[in-house]
Amino acid sequence: MAFGIDLELFTGSAAESDDDRRARLDVARAVLAELRQSDPEAAAYAASLLRTSPLKGRRPAARRSHRTSARRSVRRPAVRTVVAA
Repeated sequence: MAFGIDLELFTGSAAESDDDRRARLDVARAVLAELRQSDPEAAAYAASLLRTSPLKGRRPAARRSHRTSARRSVRRPAVRTVVAA
């Protein structure tokens, strides 16, 4: 517990459900807001944990593949020039 911060509050665990993750992040944001007022150094550390957490932004595979395919559908094929002989 660096700076007296519960690391799992800001990093999460692989076994948490989506509901647990949302609740944990709500609490982490509230704690971070308080830390910004009382201990800016600890707040910076906690914020970095939130940003670097390997579980941050974890999404179900179906949503991830949908986002990827949506991004691909925007790409345009290369334009080929046909030269008449």
